[in-house]
Amino acid sequence: MKFKKVLLGLCLFVSALSFSQEVKKEVLFTIDGKPYYTDEFVRIYNKNLDLVKDDSQKNLDNYLNLFIGYKLKVSKANKLGLQNGKKYVGELKSYRTQLTKNYLTDTKVTKELIDEAYARSKKEVKASHILFLVDENALPADTLKAYNKAIDVRKKALAGESFEKLAEQYSEDPSAKENKGDLGYFSVFRMVYPFETGAYTTPKGEVSKPIRSRFGYHVIKVIDVRQNRGDVTVAHIMIMKPKKDSPEETAKVKSTIEDIYKKLKQGEEFETLAKQFSEDKSTAAVGGKLNRFGSGELSSTVFEDQSFALKQPGDITAPFESQHGWHIVKLIEKHTDRPFDELKADFENKIRKDERSKLIANSMTEKLKVKYAVKKDAKVYAKAVKALNDKIYTQSWEMPKDAAAYTQTVLSINSDRTFSAEDFLKYVSIQQKGGLVVKPIAKQADILFDNFTNDKLNAYYNDNLEKEFPEFGLVMGEYRDGLLLFDLMEKEIWEKAKNDTVALEGYYKNNIDKYQWKDRVDADVYSSTKEDVIKKVKKFLKKGKDADFIKAELNKEGKVEVLEKLGVFDQDSEALPKMKEWKKGISDVVKEGNYFYVVKTNDILPAGPKTFEQSKGRVINDYQQQLESNWITDLEKEFSVEVNKDVFARVKKELNQ
Repeated sequence: MKFKKVLLGLCLFVSALSFSQEVKKEVLFTIDGKPYYTDEFVRIYNKNLDLVKDDSQKNLDNYLNLFIGYKLKVSKANKLGLQNGKKYVGELKSYRTQLTKNYLTDTKVTKELIDEAYARSKKEVKASHILFLVDENALPADTLKAYNKAIDVRKKALAGESFEKLAEQYSEDPSAKENKGDLGYFSVFRMVYPFETGAYTTPKGEVSKPIRSRFGYHVIKVIDVRQNRGDVTVAHIMIMKPKKDSPEETAKVKSTIEDIYKKLKQGEEFETLAKQFSEDKSTAAVGGKLNRFGSGELSSTVFEDQSFALKQPGDITAPFESQHGWHIVKLIEKHTDRPFDELKADFENKIRKDERSKLIANSMTEKLKVKYAVKKDAKVYAKAVKALNDKIYTQSWEMPKDAAAYTQTVLSINSDRTFSAEDFLKYVSIQQKGGLVVKPIAKQADILFDNFTNDKLNAYYNDNLEKEFPEFGLVMGEYRDGLLLFDLMEKEIWEKAKNDTVALEGYYKNNIDKYQWKDRVDADVYSSTKEDVIKKVKKFLKKGKDADFIKAELNKEGKVEVLEKLGVFDQDSEALPKMKEWKKGISDVVKEGNYFYVVKTNDILPAGPKTFEQSKGRVINDYQQQLESNWITDLEKEFSVEVNKDVFARVKKELNQ
């Protein structure tokens, strides 16, 4: 989403509000009589001061113009009725859901779980397990049966029987027949939380008591505990898999990576070869260097395992294949530990998504029960329960036909939010579809009513966040305006700029100087660390020999003496040697660093204008900016803006102190 464009430098993304200076709330300006206040202006200015890169926007006079321009656009959006659009309403709801996350959790419990996860992340556990399946909502008798099975098999393990054989014989995990229960090494967040806790709290070499998860009961044997292998920084050279899946193309790719590997073994520099030949465009220019990563962070486990297997900085792997292509990896640095602050946000996000989140939600609900006055009407509830029957267990129960008889209030929260018995029965009707198993009905109804109460209690709290937390209301106001502005800009600027081909081509012609190619060459580049080899290449080129012939003649007996790269390059490209003058034909031998080059230049492509199609993306962006500038001028004419200059002078004085 183009949200940064929407806000036009105001950066209204908010994670927390900061009030670095208190300013008296006064009317700063009006638009068609509607007031806008000093506190909002100062809050946004202070919040974004460090984020604004353009110094002109830090100037208070310029910032006021930006702010007024922003509010003019919001005024226009409201005037057009965009706030009633279905898409807008849905997106605002989605943003609110995201924003509420920090308010709907118990921060103390969350912190405890993050601390626990961090401590566990320092270790990797190797464990085996035996699983006895039982559904989360199974009847007590079935649950007890599975538990007793787990107890009996644990006794056999404690008596000295082979855990692997027991897993093979008794485990109801389908993979146990092959792996004999062995799960290998894992760390935090790799298993369901109860299982993880069982593994991390069972001493090495011992067998746990039965551990209940949503899958059933587990008996866990901890085989080993080791330090987490941490993170690594590596560089790589990558040759992508061919687009055409044929034996010939595949062999060519493999041959290329093997030639590069031979050059590395002969002592040539990894970074230089990466710049010349790696097809990972995002890293080639920096010698193939990747950002630091840990286990499970990349899409390729093969790449990770090869990287972690390297021992010393400077070590390289042999060529290996991943799902993306062929790689050679060089170890730059091993990082044994990641700081807590670096992991905190990631851990919190993962906690929200796994079973730990239930602990947080339950804790939050208990606090809300203390915070708000929650009242249940026992008589009305008893009447509602009588309307239930055994059909709820077969998902066939239907609402009573005399629904009007169940309109009395069964639950109230703070006396200003009430729910009827009919509301509760509708809740039961929905919940039965998930499968209800607790008997008798009265006990199942009690569980459902507790869940119903918890849901309504949390919804009540959520609905009142703007009242509970003034800063939340301010943030929502900013999001609300930002989304309106997005819809307006899409309607008035972006779509017009993309689709008005005639206007775009006119803008391109009037600004052709902005859309120019650099000087380029169409060339075949040959490189070697040996001058005599490159001289031979030059002789072959003069005789009209092609790259395949030259490589076949000079790269013999498993040694790669010369590499070639063909294509169209900017004349200042890293892939080319620096030349005093570019001209068609075969160059002299050029030495640069440890390499000798000879270049066959097929064509000189001088600097000149790009075609409209070649520069269309940038033309659209530039044209959008022009449209927007003109549009602001039109808005200033459409709406009446009055600035309270005395108030603004006081604001400037206070902010500049």
